[in-house]
Amino acid sequence: LWVRGQVPEASAPAPVAAWTERRNRHPTAGRTGPHDDDRAEGTADSDRPGTPSGSDTGHADESAEPPPDRLDLDRSRDERVARMMAGLIELERWIDDRLRTGLSDPSLAQYATWDSLAARLVDARAGALANRVRRLAGLVGASPTWHDDVLAELGMLHLIARAGQRVPDLPGDLADAVAVASGWQIRQADVTAGVPETDDWFVIGRSDVREDRIEVRRVWLRGTSSGAVAMVLSFAAYQQSLDDSLVVGTVVRADLHRYPGSGLRVIMGERFGGPTTVPDTIVRSSAGTVADACDVIGSRVATEPWLDRLPAMVVAAPSVLNGRWVLTDHTGSVPLVGTSMQLATLLAASAGSQVTLTVEWSPKGVQPLSVFLPDRVIDIGPRADASFVGVA
Repeated sequence: LWVRGQVPEASAPAPVAAWTERRNRHPTAGRTGPHDDDRAEGTADSDRPGTPSGSDTGHADESAEPPPDRLDLDRSRDERVARMMAGLIELERWIDDRLRTGLSDPSLAQYATWDSLAARLVDARAGALANRVRRLAGLVGASPTWHDDVLAELGMLHLIARAGQRVPDLPGDLADAVAVASGWQIRQADVTAGVPETDDWFVIGRSDVREDRIEVRRVWLRGTSSGAVAMVLSFAAYQQSLDDSLVVGTVVRADLHRYPGSGLRVIMGERFGGPTTVPDTIVRSSAGTVADACDVIGSRVATEPWLDRLPAMVVAAPSVLNGRWVLTDHTGSVPLVGTSMQLATLLAASAGSQVTLTVEWSPKGVQPLSVFLPDRVIDIGPRADASFVGVA
């Protein structure tokens, strides 16, 4: 609007004025037309690599100083980093105060105690930690062992807060993982700018959860050639619909762009054709024993202890051990968690025998997501809106 003369001169922000000044010096910058193919990115000749800045005006070389708008971007990023660091320091102090007063403090039973901390973390641009704090509030008094659960999660928050303050000193991959766990947001444009990972992706499971007023869907994928695991996230609010284009039990050839960090979260890029039914050979080759799943999950958790959801495909049977449901085979057993509908459907589909299924690991145990039978696939993953079973 300011460029068109619709905003008073005095109110033009400095970056806009600087950009317009460069645009006036190089009128072709920013225009694309039938004869401007070499300027499709809106780059003036003086901004191209190897061309001295200001060479057309006779002024001295100005390339030693970055353009003002870049300075503003860097300053904004520095301010955001400073705010996040301050938020991590405040979180660490808050946890120290909680431990000094003890978990028997009556204020812990008040949601406002946790919500005020979460709000301050949101202001500090640490949204991921704010979500963990709000989930932690729901653990207080939720079970006879809630003190253990709260203490364990406080320890995890303390770990992330300390690690987040040391991001510049950490190795590259670990630094990225800590930054993401702390809540550093990555632009989708930066993710999709990387080299895609192309494969035939097997949709092995789906899991929904409600966080405040937002419904979150995790769709787990496994590369049929690479064996790599990926997670596609989708969100819905105010009666919106979650993305249902990835159907459990199908295979789709597509490009995936991975976020930094654990490398689990991805953005689905170009798809090459529609989904197809998964062959039985792919299902059999993707599943392993309970011990195999524990090895894979254990190695990931050892690298990034703050991970709380990981998928695995196993061939095992539901059973009862010491009064609780477990998933078992000849290599061992793991506790089963989930709704009564999920466990009942798993028991009915397997008839108590070994069956191929996808589970989602959490610190409480493994939750069944999908059951692969010879003639069909049963999606029994949790849903945020209602409990029902889908059959593919």
